[in-house]
Amino acid sequence: MTQNAKTIFSGQIVELTLETVELANGSKLEYEIVRHPGGAAIVVLNSANEICLLRQYRYVLDDWIWELPAGKIDNNEPPQETASRELLEEAGVIARDWASLGSVISSPGVFSEVVHMFLARDIEMRTPEHEEGEVIEIHWFTLPEAKKMVLDNKINDSKTVIGIFRAVELLGSTR
Repeated sequence: MTQNAKTIFSGQIVELTLETVELANGSKLEYEIVRHPGGAAIVVLNSANEICLLRQYRYVLDDWIWELPAGKIDNNEPPQETASRELLEEAGVIARDWASLGSVISSPGVFSEVVHMFLARDIEMRTPEHEEGEVIEIHWFTLPEAKKMVLDNKINDSKTVIGIFRAVELLGSTR
């Protein structure tokens, strides 16, 4: 139960709060919590069963990383609506067949973000609509290639690792 909450910072994406809480065991602690609206990530497969991976420059890391198409929930929209919007914006893809791959929690000790994962198939290609701050290359790999990239530590973004393995497991069990 929260006994006291103070907003330290409120930005365009996150809010940082300092909260005094009482836990179920009676302990009282002060937590720094980064509040985030959540997001959606998409494992999208084309008709050749290739997965779309984005090679994206991330300023925070000062590096290029491999990621699934993904993005932040805007204006409390449903997660699948976020997924559909972000898939078109980042990869230039519209999908007609959607399945849930569950959700993942980014870093529950300090961060409230929940990322909803989806598998998207039966696609149509369009022109991506990258935002000004996005530096993205679009690539397609076979699922075995993507899995090998994870195992070789070439993909280390957690939502992407989890999404690839959940999709491989789901697709392997439905064949």
